[in-house]
Amino acid sequence: MKNDNMKNQYRINEQIRVREVRIVGEGESTVVPTRQALDMAHDQGVDLVEISPNANPPVCRLIDYSKFLYQQKKRQKEMKAKQVKVEVKEIRFGPQTDEHDYQFKLKHAKEFLEEGNKVRAYVFFRGRSILFKEQGEVLLLRFANDLEEYGKVEHMPSLEGKKMFLYLAPKKAGVAKKSQQARDRERLRVGDDESVAEAKEAERQQAPSNGGLFANAKISADALKKLTESEED
Repeated sequence: MKNDNMKNQYRINEQIRVREVRIVGEGESTVVPTRQALDMAHDQGVDLVEISPNANPPVCRLIDYSKFLYQQKKRQKEMKAKQVKVEVKEIRFGPQTDEHDYQFKLKHAKEFLEEGNKVRAYVFFRGRSILFKEQGEVLLLRFANDLEEYGKVEHMPSLEGKKMFLYLAPKKAGVAKKSQQARDRERLRVGDDESVAEAKEAERQQAPSNGGLFANAKISADALKKLTESEED
């Protein structure tokens, strides 16, 4: 059925009933009477195929119709293959996500971004845990920083109801560069004492400049734990 639709998409030979047409091919174009164009097609053993009916005059090619349809199908297939379907992958955190769970989700986020997908990470706050939203913001900022090599921040952490969202888009292939933090980690593995000092200073400078958010997050964790236990009682 699909092939039939393509065959019926173009008028050929005697189906073309205008007075004159424009013949295109090999960088040339010529306006001739339709009867003459049909004779030319007959002499060459090909078809007169109308490829642009709305032009004035309509544009045609002298080509075997089966070959023409094959070229069109091939072109459509190539265009479809080039189309990249971008999906939005979600990563969910709790305000007290432990380190193991964090690293697990970080690994998946890297894979999503490398595949060309976007990432929407969010922290879900239950009950009165919304009072400690700073902790969720710190978590998302750390997440964005750890993914600096793979994605760019489209939208900084923002609270929407009981969820705080962070949006990341993949970096284009071939332009991703190692972040300063990644280079510092490599220096740490080498064990150079001087590099260790530089790495610590760089990490301190890269930390979010929000008046000690990381320190607040640590304090909030204990308070949040007590609050959750009181709710359960």
